[in-house]
Amino acid sequence: MDPINPLQRLAFRGKGVDLFVVLIVNWLLTIVTLGLYYPWAKVRKLKYYYEHTELDGHPFHFHGTGREMFIGFIKAVGLFAVLGGGGFALYYFVHPLLLQVVLAAGVIALFPLVIHGTFRYRMGRSSWRGIHFGYRGELGPLYKQCLTDGLITVITFGFYAPWFTIHLRNYVLGNVRWGSSRFEYKGDGPDYFILNLKCYFFTLFTLGGYWFRWRKELFDYYVNNLSWHLGDDRVIRFKSTATGAGMFRLIIGNLFLILLTLGFGYAWAEVRTMQFVTRNIEFIGDADLGNVVQTEQEHKQALADELGDLMDIGIFL
Repeated sequence: MDPINPLQRLAFRGKGVDLFVVLIVNWLLTIVTLGLYYPWAKVRKLKYYYEHTELDGHPFHFHGTGREMFIGFIKAVGLFAVLGGGGFALYYFVHPLLLQVVLAAGVIALFPLVIHGTFRYRMGRSSWRGIHFGYRGELGPLYKQCLTDGLITVITFGFYAPWFTIHLRNYVLGNVRWGSSRFEYKGDGPDYFILNLKCYFFTLFTLGGYWFRWRKELFDYYVNNLSWHLGDDRVIRFKSTATGAGMFRLIIGNLFLILLTLGFGYAWAEVRTMQFVTRNIEFIGDADLGNVVQTEQEHKQALADELGDLMDIGIFL
């Protein structure tokens, strides 16, 4: 089957100046409202990214609202306040060590919930060509996976972290849907571990020079293991076309762009990054989407999405 030209099929049409206006207005309104505008700022930014990213000439859409995000934001702040308050009460009235225990237990308990809820909300409020995305994962199996892998990672002093990462990515991305089609991720823990170990030592031996190649190889690994199953044995496989030189130009260019403008060039750096990502993802396979129908329902609970922001847990999309 012929590959689909990534320059025609996937593209980011945003411009640095337009994104700069979005970000500066968000920043000013968030300051003026003492942070209350943050949920609306987040929605405004997400909609800009979605609506300027096109696949096959059709833009993506984010249907979330500032009100949904605000309700989730208030709940998230309240939950952290209760957790923190309980921990400090134990610190002052029982034993100082209990504060660390409570906070650690809280993070462990919330992590799977944040991942699960964030994907349910973000996918449920995203669409392309009028068909919604969705997330079919279940919280129980995700908790079991995270607690098991997390415990092994702690026992092995972090050695098992690559397996934890890949198991999580396989499960979550494997439960993403676009209408009646589904995505699948088939990463392998040992391969991912060896990739990072090899790149780590090469980076040391080259005094950091191999680091850009490392970033390129990680990008390849994340993209090349993803596939899109449309039904009737029709599969679209994702393929990275990134190069080490291209990754070097992106990272160094963004670094100088931000430093030389005292941070004001961040919007242009973001646009360059999005253009690099979309330009270097190629699709191989049967792209007939005519048989894909709407099957997913919208999910409007944004609590986990806001918890993810407060805990600095990003989703890997």
